[in-house]
Amino acid sequence: MLNKLFEFVQSKTDYLYKNSLILQNLDLFILISILAVFISSAFAQSDTIGLFAIIAICLTFVKLLVKEGQNLRCSRFELFLVAYFMFVIISLCGSSLFTLSLKGFIKIIIYLGFYLSVVQYLRYNSDKVWVILFTIAGCTSFEIMQGLIQTVARPDAISTWQDTSYLNPEQVINRVYGTLKPLNPNLFGGYLVASIPTLVGSFAYFLYKNNKLLSYVFGTLTILSFYVLFQTGCRGSYIGLFAISVFLIFILYKLFGYKYKKIYLSVVTALSTIGILFIMSFSSLRARIFSIFAMRTDSSNSFRFNVYNSCMDMLKDNWLLGIGLGNNNFREVYGLYMKTGFDALSAYNIYLETAVESGIFSLIAFLAFLVFVIQDAYRYITTQKYSLDVIALLTALICIIGLMVHGFVDTVFFRPQIYFIFWTMVAIIRIKTNE
Repeated sequence: MLNKLFEFVQSKTDYLYKNSLILQNLDLFILISILAVFISSAFAQSDTIGLFAIIAICLTFVKLLVKEGQNLRCSRFELFLVAYFMFVIISLCGSSLFTLSLKGFIKIIIYLGFYLSVVQYLRYNSDKVWVILFTIAGCTSFEIMQGLIQTVARPDAISTWQDTSYLNPEQVINRVYGTLKPLNPNLFGGYLVASIPTLVGSFAYFLYKNNKLLSYVFGTLTILSFYVLFQTGCRGSYIGLFAISVFLIFILYKLFGYKYKKIYLSVVTALSTIGILFIMSFSSLRARIFSIFAMRTDSSNSFRFNVYNSCMDMLKDNWLLGIGLGNNNFREVYGLYMKTGFDALSAYNIYLETAVESGIFSLIAFLAFLVFVIQDAYRYITTQKYSLDVIALLTALICIIGLMVHGFVDTVFFRPQIYFIFWTMVAIIRIKTNE
């Protein structure tokens, strides 16, 4: 029905399109807007990043109306995304704080609209996938340089989220935070979990192209990114990086390891040993990682446990429709459930937050969406001949897996610097598995 409407409008605007230089170059403007989202993420506030996303969405809508042959298609996992969006709308309508929830709903529309824009652009310009991935990798490289400078300059700490009550001074890590706004080590750590896969993918790309110089450059940047990520002190990003590493070891074995089993196992063992020795050689890093298992002894852990308990109480009372959307709405309702002195901006778990905000069925739809996204990407990677498309899919997949694991203990996932990358990776999987 919608595509017939587009076809009808396109027939009426065909003359306008053929006689307008601007309309004929919409793809170029859309690409510039998409890239601007990632470039601005390195230094701009959320509103500015969102503005570029809105421009991309509007240009995509104009293209659907004026260019002949443009239409919408729905893949298997996008059906669950549509279901998730329907439950979100129902949650919005049932929210007792409709105005605050509406603000959260508008943000979701922008994120999903951006996803649609990237999908529609890449459907007709699939060769530009690597332009987008290289842009993200370039922004990541800039942030890595900033992180390295901060490890040397040792700027004043901007957060007190590290419990130092049981640590010696030499065990306190000086957390770096890059240039992302707002300045926050956890946001920086989550951003690196999302974007390090583009460095890995770029390394594999130039290795495949037999460009030794650039493969060395991106290989070096990848190693440096691990070091900077550790310096963020973000324990959730440590867990996300561990998940990425484990999955890469597994998937690379599926692709190559069985042919060269002894060599592969030797390389993996050597790299794992080097990684462990690196961690153990820094007392501050070692203490930070061990604090993950300190449970209630660590104040940050204890704070999260209190938030989880309060959120579970919220979910029990609002399991069907949720409380409504957005962090402002969350804070208003959370005040009725929080433990004294433990205010929170979010649920510190993306799955729990999804259920609390829009209900249990919304969470089920979102989880089903993720399962089929990962399944489609994994099937493509393990069944297709090794190529640049496989490398692009693997880049997108490890990004999503890292973020989904990181999301168990933090919600910086919903920040635009990270969330736009996530939807871009989903779009890449959507295009490459449905060509």
